[in-house]
Amino acid sequence: MKHGDAGKLTAEIDNLEADDAATRLAALRALHRADADRLRSGRFGVDVNNHVHTRYSFSPYSPARVAYQARCAGLRVVGSVDHDSIGAAAELRDAARAVGMGATVGAELRVSLAETPFADRTVNNPDMPGNAYMVLHAVPAVSWDALGAWLRPRVAAREERNRRQVALLNREVAALFGALDYQRDVRPLSWVERGGSVTERHILYALALRALQVEPEGAGLTGLVEQAVGQRLSPQIAARVADPANPHRSYDILGAFKSSLVPKIFIEPDRTECASLAEAVDLAQRLGAIPAYAYLGDIETSATGDKRAQRFEDAYLDELVAYLEAAGVRAITYMPPRNSAAQLERVQRLCRQYRLLEISGVDINSSRQSFLSPEARAPQFRHLVESTWALVGHEIASDGDPAAGLFGSTSPVSQAPLAERVAHFAAIGRDSCAAGTAS
Repeated sequence: MKHGDAGKLTAEIDNLEADDAATRLAALRALHRADADRLRSGRFGVDVNNHVHTRYSFSPYSPARVAYQARCAGLRVVGSVDHDSIGAAAELRDAARAVGMGATVGAELRVSLAETPFADRTVNNPDMPGNAYMVLHAVPAVSWDALGAWLRPRVAAREERNRRQVALLNREVAALFGALDYQRDVRPLSWVERGGSVTERHILYALALRALQVEPEGAGLTGLVEQAVGQRLSPQIAARVADPANPHRSYDILGAFKSSLVPKIFIEPDRTECASLAEAVDLAQRLGAIPAYAYLGDIETSATGDKRAQRFEDAYLDELVAYLEAAGVRAITYMPPRNSAAQLERVQRLCRQYRLLEISGVDINSSRQSFLSPEARAPQFRHLVESTWALVGHEIASDGDPAAGLFGSTSPVSQAPLAERVAHFAAIGRDSCAAGTAS
């Protein structure tokens, strides 16, 4: 394939979303051979992103496409954390190797806090008090099947809840858009049959696609969306929704729907779907994964445009972090673009106080979002690059022995301070990536 053949390159980019992983990976390798300027020139930065979603939960991107997008953006390491799914793991690992990157994989879970002092508090889940988002980071390959099996009944329970949520949505908006059918309109947008999950975003994306069918043009579409959400859109969002040339329009409509419609249709998951905090920590330990609390922080203005101004865990964060550490949580993951400098300084201070690993990334679940986070390049966040390489090394070291990782008892540096353990595993991660690139 010649470098200048743009048509063939476009075809291979399209093949990154083919139905089977083998075709997707073959397309990525072809792009790597052909598109030297972007994929083989060695123009890596130092940027990393550990919180990318794929089509195994909600995203426009297959794992191979995630690696392609990340490499084009200059990332050195990319990580997937799909909701209720580890399905992306093998493909993302192989895809990252194909383009000379490091990769780390995990899964994002909803965890019940019913048995904790925070049972009645809104923590980091905008939809449900007494429930928290946790991330199992750096799941070693030896544990992927076990995690997939553990998640399967929870995904099935979520599907039943999704069907009921679609029924509630139809009561709200069927007069505007016609009724959605879960099996016909929502489920095919997901990769649930391949080991993925169906989320509330899938439901609202199906509604966004329906809105584009009902009123595809300009002001009429904007008015229809405003009727559905019961309020005027901001001028910026209204302009995006009305623009037929906007390639992200369906995701922008989804964002407009999310903050207003989710509270009207959300049904709380039960314990079949959400493990307890103790169960989630125990699972992570058995798998050799790193259990991390996902800090959200009070929101004054949503950086992503799909969250309302709302109060979360900041009022009692010291108490919460102390409890999480005692319960066996080993890390806090946060997103520099989402929070104020004061919020982030506080989180970092608490991580140092309780010897918790700091992990960062920016969640990617829309074609509008950039894989890069300029905010994360600030000096106070550069240590997060080392943490990311440590995740890569942790997965490698834990693959033969789940207790051999960053917080494991059989690691040769198990008694060392956290900074020394991070440096040890980061070196393993970097060496593995260098060896993969050389081969």
